[in-house]
Amino acid sequence: MVDDDEMTPDGPDPADEPFPLLIAVTASPTERIRLAERLDGIAPLLLVADLDELRRLITAPQQVPDAPAGPATALPAASPDNTLVIDSGRSTARCGEREIELTRLEHDLLTCLTTEPVRVWSYAELHRSVWRDEGRERKADVQSLVKRLRRKLHQLGTDATIDAVRGVGLRLAAHQQPRLGRA
Repeated sequence: MVDDDEMTPDGPDPADEPFPLLIAVTASPTERIRLAERLDGIAPLLLVADLDELRRLITAPQQVPDAPAGPATALPAASPDNTLVIDSGRSTARCGEREIELTRLEHDLLTCLTTEPVRVWSYAELHRSVWRDEGRERKADVQSLVKRLRRKLHQLGTDATIDAVRGVGLRLAAHQQPRLGRA
């Protein structure tokens, strides 16, 4: 039996339906690439280097505070006051009380990475998504943009950062800053 709030005009909400997810754990970047190529199109694929990385990715995120009205995307962080909010209408990123303006390229890269935050994006995929040109997939363009965007994310004080996955590509991640103190 399905509750009324879970119903869509055509039946149960597809978002509530289970879906297959393949998870592969291997420390070898070469093996991850090989698996991605062989399993492409079969099902969503999560590739991780070790079990610790998998545990970090699949732990339940904390509640995200309400975002302001308008088209915005939020990336949950280790603590609610470090939540990254992207306002596409104003092309800004906000964390707590701090806000920065984003260039079109920075906005498009950050938005691309937040669409599937667990996914590792190849440099070629990011280049096509951000620059929207098929012929010029220059890794240096992406690296330069990522460097500027990392600096801006750091200025915001958010836990979100862009991680390089050796031999594969980039992904957006939330890292809690270590706190020093006495036990």
